[in-house]
Amino acid sequence: MSASEQGVGREARYTLLTVFLVGLRRRDPGAVVNAVVAAIGTYLPMFVTRAYGVELRPWQRAYVNTAMVTHAVGMLGPYDDVWWWDHLTHVHSSSILAGIVYVASRRKGRNPVPRVVAAVVSLGLAWEFVEYAIHATAKRLELEPILVTYGPKDTFLDIVFDLIGALLVLAFGDRVLGEHAANE
Repeated sequence: MSASEQGVGREARYTLLTVFLVGLRRRDPGAVVNAVVAAIGTYLPMFVTRAYGVELRPWQRAYVNTAMVTHAVGMLGPYDDVWWWDHLTHVHSSSILAGIVYVASRRKGRNPVPRVVAAVVSLGLAWEFVEYAIHATAKRLELEPILVTYGPKDTFLDIVFDLIGALLVLAFGDRVLGEHAANE
C-alpha cells in the first residue's frame, strides 16, 4: 500500500476523530458511537487486501473511507438538515456491498444480478430492523438513541436508495471493477 493510500485512511480517521470529539462535546451518543464504528470500518480495505489477496485501487479505498465519513458526519446534523444526505449514504453504502457481492459472483462464474439484489435488499432490511430495534429500546429505556428511525416512509426510501446503489454496480460493474470482476 502506497503512502498516499495510507494517507486517505489516516485522513478519514482524523475526520472521524473530530466527529467523535464533537459528539463528546455535544453529549451526542449517536455521533460518538457512529464515529467509532466508522473508524473501525476504515480498516476494511486493508483487511480485504490482506485476508483475500484482493488489491484495491486507491479510489476504491477512498470510496470506502468516504462512506464511513459521510455516515458519521451525518450524525452531527446533515441527516436532519440536508434532505438528500440519508439517500446519499444509502446509495454509497449499498454500492460497496453490491460491489463486493458482484466481484465474488463474477469470480465464481455466477450471474451477479440476483445475488447483488438479494444481498442488498436482505441486508438493507436487516439494517432497518436493527435501526428500529435500537431506537425503540432506547426510547423504552428513556435513553438517547444512537440510531434514529423516521417511520415507514423513510424505511421504504432507504430500501429504494439501497437498490439504486445496487443497480449502479450492476450497470457499471464490469467497467468500474475491471479485473476484480473477471473470472480467474
